[in-house]
Amino acid sequence: MKPILVTGALGQIGTELVPALRERHGPEAVIATDLRMPPDAPEGPFAHVDVTRQNQISEVVRRYDVGSIYHLAALLSALAEDKPQFAWDLNMGGLYRVLEVARQYDCAVFNPSSIGAFGHTTPRERTPQDTIQRPSTMYGVTKVAGELLCDYYAQRFGVDSRGLRLPGIISYVAPPGGGTTDYAVDIFHQAVRYRHYTCFLGPETRLDMMYMPDTVAAIMQLMEADANNLSHRNAFNVSAMSITPEELAAEIRKHIPDFVIDYDIDPVRQAIADSWPRSLDVSVARADWEFEPRYDLAAMTADMLEQLGRRLTPAK
Repeated sequence: MKPILVTGALGQIGTELVPALRERHGPEAVIATDLRMPPDAPEGPFAHVDVTRQNQISEVVRRYDVGSIYHLAALLSALAEDKPQFAWDLNMGGLYRVLEVARQYDCAVFNPSSIGAFGHTTPRERTPQDTIQRPSTMYGVTKVAGELLCDYYAQRFGVDSRGLRLPGIISYVAPPGGGTTDYAVDIFHQAVRYRHYTCFLGPETRLDMMYMPDTVAAIMQLMEADANNLSHRNAFNVSAMSITPEELAAEIRKHIPDFVIDYDIDPVRQAIADSWPRSLDVSVARADWEFEPRYDLAAMTADMLEQLGRRLTPAK
């Protein structure tokens, strides 16, 4: 198997996907890249790459004879709404250049989409795999356009492009990164350290979530699936749980009884959340490549608190 290139390797997903890929394929088989430099000495190959500069992507692909690109470099929802012009340049410009390099060097491409690709006119309950997509945010616009661009490169140029529509991702490794669902990460940090969290979304805001180990497993499983079994090339709906901040807080209180949550709603992020699905229909992913998450709300909460308890010192 040819080496794997990961863009945005220091982001939320990359920090856990890269080690998992290296464990599966060997440290030298996975080239991590990012615009930033890693804080510690990397355990495998690392290259500084700006994905808006096609020559930098091409140079690394040529140097390592890369066979597949996991393209994770992007601006997330809340940050993208704050800087929409930059979000378009990074999210779409980066993806276009990755696909162009993939076309030239015959690379497979993984590109994550998001529940942000849906909008107010999308059915919010058990959102179908194929349905209307009219997002009202720049982040969502780039995700829909990215899905279409990946489909175009697959159909027009034969690029083996694949992707998932990811829900909110919960992880104990990477800090929150500017996403609307990031409350579901920060709440655990605050619960462990301070026994208190002020949430920027309303208590009954229901959104889909998935624990990072399930996310990493799904990405790898999809990329290793037989292409002949895939009814879709890109943007498979995936999710593990549909939860509200109040439900998550209640689950945390089973482990930390004195945990308190209150609310200071951010109108921008609340409006974004209100335009997204409350639950996804993942039946196509199950049928095509046997997607099945391991963690539900209870299992995820228990593991998050155990892992963070080892990493964080409670405030005095």
